[in-house]
Amino acid sequence: MDLFAAEEVTALRSEIEEHNYRYYVLDDPSVPDAHYDRLMTRLRELETAYPELASDDSPTKRVGGEALKGFQQVSHDVPMLSLDNAFSHEDMQAFERRIHDWLNSNETIEFACEPKLDGIAVSLLYIDGILQRGATRGDGSTGEDITANVRTIPSIPLRLRGQGYPKTLEVRGEIYMPKQGFDALNAKAMAAGEKTFVNPRNAAAGSLRQLDPNITAQRPLQMCCYAVGLVKDGELPKQHSAILDQLHTWGLRINSESQVVKGIKGCAEYYQYLLNKRDQLAYDIDGIVFKVNDIASQKRLGFVSRAPRWAIAHKFPAQEEMTTLLGVDFQVGRTGVLTPVARLKPVFVGGVTVSNATLHNADEIERLQVHIGDSVIVRRAGDVIPQVVRAVLERRPADSVEIVFPNQCPICASDVERLPGEAVTRCTGGLVCSAQRKEMIKHFASRKAMDIEGLGDKLVEQMVDEGIIVELADLFHLDLERIADMDRMGDKSAQNLLDAIEKAKYTTLPRFLFSLGIREVGEATALNLARHFGDIASLYTASEEALQEIEDIGPIVAGHIFHFMQQEANQTSIESLIAAGIHWPAMVQNEAQPLAGQTIVLTGKLEQFSRSEAKQRLQNLGAKVAGSVSANTSWVVAGPGAGSKLKKATELDIEVLDEDQFAIRLAELES
Repeated sequence: MDLFAAEEVTALRSEIEEHNYRYYVLDDPSVPDAHYDRLMTRLRELETAYPELASDDSPTKRVGGEALKGFQQVSHDVPMLSLDNAFSHEDMQAFERRIHDWLNSNETIEFACEPKLDGIAVSLLYIDGILQRGATRGDGSTGEDITANVRTIPSIPLRLRGQGYPKTLEVRGEIYMPKQGFDALNAKAMAAGEKTFVNPRNAAAGSLRQLDPNITAQRPLQMCCYAVGLVKDGELPKQHSAILDQLHTWGLRINSESQVVKGIKGCAEYYQYLLNKRDQLAYDIDGIVFKVNDIASQKRLGFVSRAPRWAIAHKFPAQEEMTTLLGVDFQVGRTGVLTPVARLKPVFVGGVTVSNATLHNADEIERLQVHIGDSVIVRRAGDVIPQVVRAVLERRPADSVEIVFPNQCPICASDVERLPGEAVTRCTGGLVCSAQRKEMIKHFASRKAMDIEGLGDKLVEQMVDEGIIVELADLFHLDLERIADMDRMGDKSAQNLLDAIEKAKYTTLPRFLFSLGIREVGEATALNLARHFGDIASLYTASEEALQEIEDIGPIVAGHIFHFMQQEANQTSIESLIAAGIHWPAMVQNEAQPLAGQTIVLTGKLEQFSRSEAKQRLQNLGAKVAGSVSANTSWVVAGPGAGSKLKKATELDIEVLDEDQFAIRLAELES
């Protein structure tokens, strides 16, 4: 295994998951789309080059984020998948070659071309021609029910026109806000002294996520259809472009710029045509979607993981501007990594004024050959944080200063180190360093870890700054009056926080291990550790060799776990947490797990269990919970609304349980 690649994969996955959360859940993205696309591309490249680094919990295996708690959840019978990206003509040529190979044909391919609108993907469900439900894409399998809001959008028909539509028709498209409407909305907000939106996409997202549909109705939203999902009791045309034309006949809006072209040459010509026209369009686009037009060919090509083989998004180049690098600050993260952050002379690029950018690490600074005082090219294609592309060396001033990493941590003055084989520089202070302490507590309290609701980032920072929390166990000894006196708290908020902390004491061993923040130990690795060892005490004495016997744990991760568990301070911290009341049900170890080696699929709506609870209990029994049905599936749990997965299970003669049967089987297996 390549050590540099393993480190880079871990860092990429962590960064991408954070971006996914901010983009899909909070509607508050912190990086431009172009930067996110590059992260995903690089991660796919590494996972392809080093298959041993691939894992089921990688962001490349998933689509996006999760449904907001303010809306009812909706399960998509046909997953709403994402698209792979192309960034050059060579990428498009490779896409075409793959299609020819998969189809085993050299015939010229006809492509349907559509502008890639910068909005929110949604699903509209029509039954007998009447709009029954509107939903966001969410994580591709589960979205948010926004029916009341989509009903307020004039371009979405409440009843289809004409006749001949299928009894059940799911239409998919993009809800967006035109530039003129966005400008008017922001002008109105400014006049009222209210906060303005960053860009049209954020405005569209914020408008759709309103719990009051009256607010949505006041926003200038539009929708363009681009595909269909679930179709029952009816037929559609055999070409994608003809399907869109049919949707238009039934009263649904489609993009007037859509075209059909032949071969990769036609794609290139259309790309250049729309790129030249981009600034004159009434809406924002960030590229073009190319789809194989023939539906039969689409079905033959199928899907891989998170994306169809028959479609690709050719992204437009990011916008760029030149500015001056005024200085570099060094931020310290949860694991002690020092990240250099460029302070820029404010520049307007990509629709906003930006003044900082990450420089990643020392290797990146060396690659860019950038100095303080340089003119630098800044690229931005989405939101907030830009990327420094290069230094303009021919404009370098005589008084430019080389960027030098500090020998001591800028937060706690502890020594810093850069280990052989690592790209990053780290503070050695551990919990002595308040920056690491803050980030560690944030991770410990996060949703996938101990899930302490109400313990936000600013509150953690304030508690550490005021000395209320020095180590993790201090969280479980907080004083109500002291917390109530903190900024923006009060008695009720303080009591709610203490109640959430008390609730968090009952957890699972995998969650607890993940919450400790051991380097490169994600949810999947934590689950494997818990299954293998069954308790914390066994981990204290586990050798690196023993750790490497566990699935998906190689020498690097084994070393991180071993050294973490050998540190007396970490053992003391763990024991303090247990003494504070953290506990969990006993784990069944691998060799005794009744469902070891079995693959189970959950589909439809579960009423007695949440989807996450059902998945967790199955995993605790040794099962792998998959997202699709195949010949390797052991059995399927089908709740109300189960669709294509249930159908496929029936076709493959796979055992299917309803929820009552599932509950009985779980009870038997867990007894």
